[in-house]
Amino acid sequence: MKNVYMYDGDFLSLLNTIVYLLKNHLQVENIKNENYNPSLFENTIHLSIPKQEIIIEQIVSSFGSFVLRSMYDVFLSEEENKEIILYYFFRNALKYRHKIMYHRNLKCVSEVLRISAFVRHEIHKMKGFLRFKELEKNILYAEMEPTNDILFFLSLHFRKRLKSEFWIIKDNKRKILSIYDKKKFVIVKEEEFQLQNLKESKEEKNIKILWKTFYKTIGIKERKNDRCRRNFMPKKYWKYITEVSEEL
Repeated sequence: MKNVYMYDGDFLSLLNTIVYLLKNHLQVENIKNENYNPSLFENTIHLSIPKQEIIIEQIVSSFGSFVLRSMYDVFLSEEENKEIILYYFFRNALKYRHKIMYHRNLKCVSEVLRISAFVRHEIHKMKGFLRFKELEKNILYAEMEPTNDILFFLSLHFRKRLKSEFWIIKDNKRKILSIYDKKKFVIVKEEEFQLQNLKESKEEKNIKILWKTFYKTIGIKERKNDRCRRNFMPKKYWKYITEVSEEL
């Protein structure tokens, strides 16, 4: 039987689980979150480990803030084996400390760098692709379905970009929302918050019509290059982009 260690599902829980496994010299074959469905050949082990936030400070002081951010990027990804990748990465980081990122010959290091780059690239793209629409009561609302769980970092960006507005960003893939009240934002599950059937404002409907007309007008049919457009704006994002959603 293959032993699979389970954690609560959040980043702090995963870090504490990894530290516990390393301190106790336990043989680790895999680590999964609490929602994981094991196979017939896997034995799940649930550890009751207290979450100690000081581990965040210890990682920054021992390995550097870039290492911590890279590990968090991997955690936010949809990589199937991200937990065990982070386990081996952390184990090697204890050995190489601040120089861990220079050891790209190690598979765990190259994987962390690859996954982190992919997550950050999507965050950068979504800052431009995310489309807000105005609802009644002057609320800005946007929907998305990103590959990775990037709602937190997008919320940090739009807290500065739209700091004087009320806004809501919804991740339809994970059924979570980020709600901002001009002071701070909070991320909640879909079942914990209802929009109360707010409709688009009249101005929003007119702006959509004007924007679509402008988009079609400036386009040059003879120079249309769908392949080039998909390279800059992948089709998976089109669903919530006003000017191209109808093309789907």
